[in-house]
Amino acid sequence: MKILRPSTVVSIVRLVVARPVRVTRTVRRGRTKGRRSPAVNIGTKIALAVAAAAVCVASAIGVLVHSVTAADQLAAARSDLDRRLMSAAYDYAVGRTSAARVDPPDLPAAMERDVRRGLRVTYLQDDASRPRLWAATRVSDRNVLALSRSYVPEVRSLTALDRALAAVGGAATVVVSLAGLLLGVRMGRRATAAARTAERIADGDLDARVAPDGWDEIARLAVAVNTMADALGARLEAERRVTADIAHELRTPVAGMSTAVGLLPPSRAADLVKGSVGKLCALVEDVLEVARMDAQAATPETERRQVSAMARRAVAALEGVEVRVGEDTVVTTDPRRVERVLANLAANALRHGAPPVLLEVDGPVVRVRDHGPGFPPDLLAVLRTSGPQRFRTTVPGTGTGLGLTIAVGQARLLSAGLTFHNRPEGGAEAVLRLPAEPETVPPAATEPPVLAPPA
Repeated sequence: MKILRPSTVVSIVRLVVARPVRVTRTVRRGRTKGRRSPAVNIGTKIALAVAAAAVCVASAIGVLVHSVTAADQLAAARSDLDRRLMSAAYDYAVGRTSAARVDPPDLPAAMERDVRRGLRVTYLQDDASRPRLWAATRVSDRNVLALSRSYVPEVRSLTALDRALAAVGGAATVVVSLAGLLLGVRMGRRATAAARTAERIADGDLDARVAPDGWDEIARLAVAVNTMADALGARLEAERRVTADIAHELRTPVAGMSTAVGLLPPSRAADLVKGSVGKLCALVEDVLEVARMDAQAATPETERRQVSAMARRAVAALEGVEVRVGEDTVVTTDPRRVERVLANLAANALRHGAPPVLLEVDGPVVRVRDHGPGFPPDLLAVLRTSGPQRFRTTVPGTGTGLGLTIAVGQARLLSAGLTFHNRPEGGAEAVLRLPAEPETVPPAATEPPVLAPPA
């Protein structure tokens, strides 16, 4: 039997698992909770834009109709009064009486100056209470013949026209605004459905799809989201199969290496090889565990356990970890998986933080704290948004390993919350929130029936 060297097997395992972990709902919960919804949705914006456009169009049309009508009314009134003035001037010349007056004292001064120069003038005296229209001409060197009439009927007609235009424009604006609101609500619902489906896909539900409706840009967005989900699902499924297949294939040579190491004579070199092979076995088991969680083949075996007991048992093999119990409680969960999560978090704190590492139990909440520099900003952003990544490397020779990946996967399997942040006073903190048991109300005690004494 051919035995692989530990370094070769470790390289193969690192190559297999060096891929992003699917985003988990547990890690993204903090970001989803803090996401701010828009103050005004797209439907309201479209409705407001359509209403504003309708008001502008109705106002422009009203102003245009008002101006044209006012100009036509004034031109018609001027023409009619000028025609009557010419008839009155003819009557004056032949000595007949008419409605025209000669040198009226109330003739506007601006009009009189133009008439004295030999011009025939029509003039609108714009009085707020009693507007009048004048027409005047010179009939001799010293006399001016003038004719006037009230312009109130035209003003009233124009006012009635303005009211009608305002009513029609308001009604048209309301109808167009309602149509814009319906259109905006429909577009807003489609865009919201696409956004929610994209969030579900980001949370790990790769079976979520958007139903395309129509041929516009939102329909194209829906098709693009569905295509992205198909490609992401196919890629994750292929990587999941490769991870599981290679991990299973590695178990045989690793088992052979463990057997061969047991046959080595006692020596310092044999002890080093035994330690490396043990770490390799643990790494292969971690990869198999990730493959089982990716394939959703893992099933928790729940039982009632004390949180403090699970915390102490999880860190029993780790030196430099202190367990503090504030408030203890009993939860129904899978103790093996809970202990695995706490052990990974504590080991990660020992490896990348600084002592002392504290494991604080507060009811169903367990906090793992260290006193090191805390999570790097780039890693903390990844932990809060897309979850830990398998062997994510930012600087050659550094990475996050599988510890946080398995912790997040196990927490998701247990329906528990797992969040990461840096404390203001320094140090990193991981918070595991186990699902608390609902409080049960004991049944009310019933009194035994009272038997009547025999007669």
